[in-house]
Amino acid sequence: MVMSILHRITGAVLYFATFLGVWWLMGLASGPKYFAYVDEMFRSWPGLIILFAVTYQLFHHALGGIRHLFWDADYGFSVTTAERMGLVSLLLAIAATALVWILGWMT
Repeated sequence: MVMSILHRITGAVLYFATFLGVWWLMGLASGPKYFAYVDEMFRSWPGLIILFAVTYQLFHHALGGIRHLFWDADYGFSVTTAERMGLVSLLLAIAATALVWILGWMT
């Protein structure tokens, strides 16, 4: 139940996080001076924390969607399986987020 609620919350947050992407694109289209301002906002510590959270939410929501596809195929409805699938999706979202950010820092 908690994972289902988190899936809905992450979907809503990702909807609003889309505006960050739009802001970045608008900065890119507005010229180098405004883009430098937007880029500075994203590279600040609060900006990086927000981007990290959005990265986690993207993976969490995607993996939750895959879990829902399994349920649509009538698989994984037992309590034990549903709990395991929730835990696995949570751990995979954490691992994928960490991997993306580690690889991002390495480049």
